[in-house]
Order: sequence, then C-alpha cells, then structure tokens
Amino acid sequence: MHDFVIAFLGGALLGLSVVGYLYVNGRIAGISGLIGQVLNPHTVFKTPALWFLMGLIISPFIYGIWVQPEIELEASPFMMIVAGILVGFGTRLGSGCTSGHGICGLSRLSKRSIVATLSFMVTGFITVYLIRHVTGAF
Repeated sequence: MHDFVIAFLGGALLGLSVVGYLYVNGRIAGISGLIGQVLNPHTVFKTPALWFLMGLIISPFIYGIWVQPEIELEASPFMMIVAGILVGFGTRLGSGCTSGHGICGLSRLSKRSIVATLSFMVTGFITVYLIRHVTGAF
C-alpha cells in the first residue's frame, strides 16, 4: 500500500507541476523543450525552465533524506550510453520527448502526442518482449 501512495503522490505532483507550468508560463513542460531553452545562451537566464529543471534535479536528493530506494542497474555502461543516444535521436525524430508527449501532450488531447505516446509504448513492449523472451538476454 505504501508504494501505491508514494507513486500516486508522485504522479499527482508531476501533473500539478506540468499544469502549473503551462498555466503560469504558457509553455509546455516537456523536458527536451526545457533543456533547449536552458542551452540557448540568449534565454538561459530569462526562462523559468532553468528553475523547473533545477527542481527536477534537486528533488530526488531532498526525497532521499527520508527514503533510500534501492536502485539496481543490470545494464552495462556501454548499453546505457547506447540507450541514451537512441533516446536523444528519438526525441529529435519524434519532435519531443516522452514527457512532452506522454504527460503534456496527452493532457491537452493532442492527436500527435497520442500517436507518439502509443508508438513509444508499443515499441517499448516489443523491445522488452524480444530482449527478455526471444533472446533471453535478461
């Protein structure tokens, strides 16, 4: 029950943050867009994206004061680098990241985001099935 409550509260806070960012700033809180704003030297100190991203980075450390989750990585560093590169490529190809489409886009009922999120999910399901059940790698 405890894990359910934590997950529910985390999802609620994420939803409130996204809606609040859109309402206050008139911009979508997709991570790739926020990072793009921060990496632009003309807008880095003029955008609230910097504060939003700093909150995302700092929050786990604050949470870690009370809860120490056990994190276990089964992938090699090489595979994590490859995965990161593929995610970056997919973000550019899909005109946004999973958070932008899956959280922000779906909440606005964006048709493009619905298609993108379904594509992410189906591809993830197929990949996990192939890796775990067909190749037996994990």
